[in-house]
Amino acid sequence: MKVLRKLPLSAALALALAAPAQAQSLVELFESARSYDAAYQAAKAQYEASKAKADQALALLLPTSNLVLSANRSGLDYSTSSPGVPATNVNFTRWFSSQSAALTASQPLFRPANLAGYSQSKKQLSQALAQLVSAEQELVVRISQAYFDVLASQDSLEFVRAQKTAVSEQLASAKRNFEVGTATITDTREAQARFDLVIAQEIAAENDLRVKRLALDQWVGIKNATPKPLAKAMELKPVLPADPDQWVRDSEITHPGILNAQLALDIAKLEIERARAGHKPTLDLQASYTGTRNVNGTAASGSSSPDSHVVAPTVSVVMSIPIFAGFATENRYKETVSLEEKAKNDLEAARRNVAQATRAAYFGVVSGIGQVKALEAAEESSQVALDANKLGYTVGVRINIDVLNSQSQLFQTKRDLAKARYDVLVGGLKLRQANGTLKTEDLQSVNALLAK
Repeated sequence: MKVLRKLPLSAALALALAAPAQAQSLVELFESARSYDAAYQAAKAQYEASKAKADQALALLLPTSNLVLSANRSGLDYSTSSPGVPATNVNFTRWFSSQSAALTASQPLFRPANLAGYSQSKKQLSQALAQLVSAEQELVVRISQAYFDVLASQDSLEFVRAQKTAVSEQLASAKRNFEVGTATITDTREAQARFDLVIAQEIAAENDLRVKRLALDQWVGIKNATPKPLAKAMELKPVLPADPDQWVRDSEITHPGILNAQLALDIAKLEIERARAGHKPTLDLQASYTGTRNVNGTAASGSSSPDSHVVAPTVSVVMSIPIFAGFATENRYKETVSLEEKAKNDLEAARRNVAQATRAAYFGVVSGIGQVKALEAAEESSQVALDANKLGYTVGVRINIDVLNSQSQLFQTKRDLAKARYDVLVGGLKLRQANGTLKTEDLQSVNALLAK
């Protein structure tokens, strides 16, 4: 750490990039992010909450029981007169005690609203699962994008430094040629201007890499995360199946957004059933067992009597028939019908959006693969052009600006090629996210392309 503090920023970054022992693969950083990312953890917690809510809905269809215990003490005041002696009164208070226990149980026999509510809770649990899958897919793409953003920024910085070295050599050559009289001052000034421009580009590239690293650290929860670079020899595979309509058809079955909208429509239909249940009777089976113990009789007897023990078991079937609720049930039904229509339109909108996003992602990957091939050819051509311009400058048929332009073109092509490769890899994941088939296992194929 002391060495890093004494080095300039560019050298410190180069030293940090040259530490492969600390580099992490894409899968390793994703696993770290899955246990750290707040959005994914929130979706996971929502799924657990939906499971508990489904159990609550089931409880409305199961029997319930209660035990009630009570103890009472009451007093009774007496006021009497002795026979033949009207002026003499006898006043006293008698106390009575009682204890009771009541065990009650109830079993719903016919409650259509509760039954529809339980069916809704199962649909809502499936919705939470679809949202969890969507959150995981979004996390896969987000971490992959941040991972390759860092690699692209690293490559850009390396290419800028390589260009700075080449321009520096060209500047030195122009100065030597000017001193011996074989070149004009214009060559030197052009090389100096290009060198100053590269210095500015290097500063911007260093800052961009710093920002990209901070973003990756924030997503994965690891300080100074260092992605492994791509292997030097890699081949991009074509998109299969090579039919965008097939990708769209697959999305109808697997996309969590479409599944979520379909489940919302099912829940809306069940909500109509709950609204209709407001007109239907309910039927419950109820049973109770009550025991009461009276000490010294009861206050109703008005006198002392032996202790008594009373047991009262009851079993009943209770029916409740709704008659009038101020038109609340009718208006509730109208509301649910309109909400069902909304859910149908939401489902259709989800299908259209997914189809559009899937086709766009498909053609983006296909175009990206074509762009990589074109840039590979351009890289070879740019290298040949640079070599020819250097030779021409040496023999005097080319000027310094021709060499500088060829160098800039070559390094720009190299940077664009590296970024295009990263875009294709991330684009393949985005394509699977767009049609809902993306899984965490898909990271393994990308991870296999990284340097060991």
